[in-house]
Amino acid sequence: MSKPSRPLALDKIDLKILAVLQREGRITKLALAEKVNLSPTPCWARLKRLEEAGVIAGYHARLALEKLGPITTVWTEITLASHKAGDFAAFEQAVQARPEIAECWATGGGIDYLLKVVTRDVDAYQRLIDELLEADLSIDRYFTYIVTKSVKAPPQIPVGELFGE
Repeated sequence: MSKPSRPLALDKIDLKILAVLQREGRITKLALAEKVNLSPTPCWARLKRLEEAGVIAGYHARLALEKLGPITTVWTEITLASHKAGDFAAFEQAVQARPEIAECWATGGGIDYLLKVVTRDVDAYQRLIDELLEADLSIDRYFTYIVTKSVKAPPQIPVGELFGE
C-alpha cells in the first residue's frame, strides 16, 4: 500500500501563477511572468514544477456551447438502491461511458451522486435517464433540476484563500 503523497509546498508566487492560469490558460509565458512579477526563466521553472507535480492537470478551452446551438443543462441527484461496491462501480462505469454526463460527483449524505448533464433539450435528457434506468444500475430514485441560467461558471477556485498564508 502506498503512502498518500504530501501536498506540494506552494508560496505566494506559485499561487499567483495558478490563479492567472485559471483565468487565462492561453497566456504566454512572458505575459504570465509579468503578471506575477517574476522574470521569465524562474517563472518557467515554477510552471514546469507545477505541471510535473500534477498540480496543473491540463489546459482547456472554455466553450460557449449556447453559440453552437440550443442546450439544456440539468443537475441530477441519484440514489442507488444497493450500496455494494460492485453497484457503485457499475454505475460509475456507465457514467464514464456517457459524454452527456459532463460531471459526476459521489457524495456523502442523503444522495449517492450528483450529475451535471448537458444535452440538446429535455427530451434528450429524459432518453438518457431512461437508458440508465433500463441498464439495471441499481438506481433507486433520481431528482432532476433544470438550469434556467448560469450565475457563476466555470468555477474559479480561490487558490490564494485556500492554500495561502
